[in-house]
Amino acid sequence: MRRLGSALLAMSMLAGCGGVESEPSSESLESPSVERQQAPLTTTDVDVAPECQGLLHFVNGASFQTLDEYLPSDVATHLVTLRASSPFVTLAQVAVVQGVGPARLEQIEGGARAEGFIGPSCVGIMDELAVSTDDSAAMVSLVNTLSDSELHDVLPYAWNGAVNLLSLRPFTSAQGISDVAGIGNVSLRNLRNAATLSRPLEALIAAVNAVPQSGSYGANMARHFDWWQIVTGGYYQFGGLECFGLEPNSVPYGATLRPNLANAAEVRAEIVSTVSTANRHNQISSSVISAGLANLDALSAGRSFKGCYFSYANDPWSGHNVAFFVDTVTGFSVLTETYWSE
Repeated sequence: MRRLGSALLAMSMLAGCGGVESEPSSESLESPSVERQQAPLTTTDVDVAPECQGLLHFVNGASFQTLDEYLPSDVATHLVTLRASSPFVTLAQVAVVQGVGPARLEQIEGGARAEGFIGPSCVGIMDELAVSTDDSAAMVSLVNTLSDSELHDVLPYAWNGAVNLLSLRPFTSAQGISDVAGIGNVSLRNLRNAATLSRPLEALIAAVNAVPQSGSYGANMARHFDWWQIVTGGYYQFGGLECFGLEPNSVPYGATLRPNLANAAEVRAEIVSTVSTANRHNQISSSVISAGLANLDALSAGRSFKGCYFSYANDPWSGHNVAFFVDTVTGFSVLTETYWSE
């Protein structure tokens, strides 16, 4: 039986003070294998990867004399004065200090690297985002494989940047992605988040797709997919198409439009139902399910989603129900499919 799920499985697999001199980060002294075990990917929406935290340690802990070796004296003075009352906890806070701009951030990175506060597992700062080597690799893999539809969803306010990425790929580094015209601070961060923040959910999706397909019922899921291609694909039978939140020029022909967007509770309910269908014989670890749903909750709380529900059949003896949801701002997306066969 030809099923949408096999294609979805393939796509889902494509894819974390004062003037006292502080000690250099121990991160630079550890082997790559240890680093990857501790913080393989950035897992929250921060602007400094765990492997790059030494940048903030350098700004907060290096003496004025050390900072003055790499920065103009007035900039070093501003940093020391401000950190005395409130240490810097984000790169964004450093970037708005008087006299600090892209060039000064480069100098801060250079000083932190020269003084041993960061090591090779921190690629560096680009578009006010401190990126690790693992994050960079995940971003490159994502950008090189994303569909046109999903890339534009991830970059809803950077249409030209998305078009340029599509025309210039494949890329080999996050810096190459950052250098593309139309990609700026928000766009690069969206791409980093799309590449790294949903790994527990992706592990749950992989577990669902790995359940042996036997019997009359089953399920599949996907994290990365081309929703336009899927919803407009040729099927033996197609029906029940209900969509919400889509732009007028991207509503599939024959769709019924509902006025309200989906919220986090609706998305969660659909995913829980799909996981339950796949896991009817308790073949998926409860810890994988818990971690995946917790990750989903973190990514979907307070968010609004566009998407569609529809059904299709490839023959007279089977049926499939599909739902997909796309965050209207971040482009975070997930697709579910349940099926039956005689």
